[in-house]
Amino acid sequence: MNNRIRLITITAAILIFSLIPLFNKNMYHIDLLVTTGIFILLALGLNVIVGFAGLLNLGYAAFFAIGAYTYGLLNLHWQIPFWPSLIFSFISTALFGLLLASPTLRLGGDYLAIVTLGFGEIIRIILNNLDEITGGPNGLLGIAHPTFWNGDSFGVNPIPYYYLLLVLCVFTALALARVENSRIGRAWVAMREDELAASCMGVDLIRSKLLAFGLGAGIAGIAGCVFAAKQGTISPDSFDFILSVMILAMVVLGGLGSIRGAILGAFVLTLLPEMLRGFQMYRMLLFGIALILMMIFRPQGLMGDIKHREELRK
Repeated sequence: MNNRIRLITITAAILIFSLIPLFNKNMYHIDLLVTTGIFILLALGLNVIVGFAGLLNLGYAAFFAIGAYTYGLLNLHWQIPFWPSLIFSFISTALFGLLLASPTLRLGGDYLAIVTLGFGEIIRIILNNLDEITGGPNGLLGIAHPTFWNGDSFGVNPIPYYYLLLVLCVFTALALARVENSRIGRAWVAMREDELAASCMGVDLIRSKLLAFGLGAGIAGIAGCVFAAKQGTISPDSFDFILSVMILAMVVLGGLGSIRGAILGAFVLTLLPEMLRGFQMYRMLLFGIALILMMIFRPQGLMGDIKHREELRK
């Protein structure tokens, strides 16, 4: 019965979001939802690393940047269009995730956080200094927008990007739900709770960590590819440490390890600053107070209790 209710709820949510552009003609609102969709993908990807596997990552924006620059370089130098580049961005970013994970397999906690923070800053500095390849501080300009099947460009109209991100977010969330309930998903949870106990029970820690970093990074690569295609221009300043902290805050706010929590956290932290735009002078103050109160009165996150009960039933 619970599965049936869940299926009905998911179907209704997808249907409602599919109809939003038909009833809301405000392009600014649609564009804001497009930004929210990009952050949902990023939160879902980081949730794999931090929420499922328990590996603290403070440089997640670097994977976002790698995905964006992969498409930008492929499109500008080799005229490869958006759709195949989406796959290339996933693969290249996943490989960078494996590259980062390989030398850090024995690290955990604060040490792992410091290494990932350094990785994020190294990537940003490299993008800033490789002027001949990445354009340096000016970034890459003139990146092509995606095209429809008939060759027409998406252009700057946010509606096609909205539906593209809706499909990507739904597919990613459903795929992660399947992975979460699989053998590797249970291995991640065991590793997150106690690495020593998980190892004694036969969990391959090296393989589990590599898979978590690879999959989480690959999802960020997809988000980066869509971001670059929508903006048409990218620069290193768009992928700073503050962005990594914001994505981590989305995951923590929603509840570590919860797919629905990551989606909800992305919605709240993307839309809340816009809702407070009328209080321009006090917006960040109110935003910070809201987060502090959340951590005091609901440290497990918005969906943390539900996630904990689901794990106990498995």
